[in-house]
Amino acid sequence: MNGENACPNAQEPPDIPELPEPPEFSEPPALGALVVDTSRADRVGEFRGVAGARWSLRPVGGGREWEAEPGDVRPALVMEQLRARTARLNARSRGEVL
Repeated sequence: MNGENACPNAQEPPDIPELPEPPEFSEPPALGALVVDTSRADRVGEFRGVAGARWSLRPVGGGREWEAEPGDVRPALVMEQLRARTARLNARSRGEVL
């Protein structure tokens, strides 16, 4: 038996369906909507408005705004929204955010 599995699993792993892609925007989102900038490592930001051909976003916990191409922005999933809001509340409790 030296390192061999005496009873190998003969079953095939179940097929796991892929998660659907989030929808893309056909027009700019509402002010304050949480979105994800895929060109910046899926950074979550709050939509602040349109700046020429680009969209202006800012971190959920406050901070310096940045601009993103509309094609690189998608709606934030519920899980991403919750994570961003929780991080903001944690920072606020530490006195880092007003």
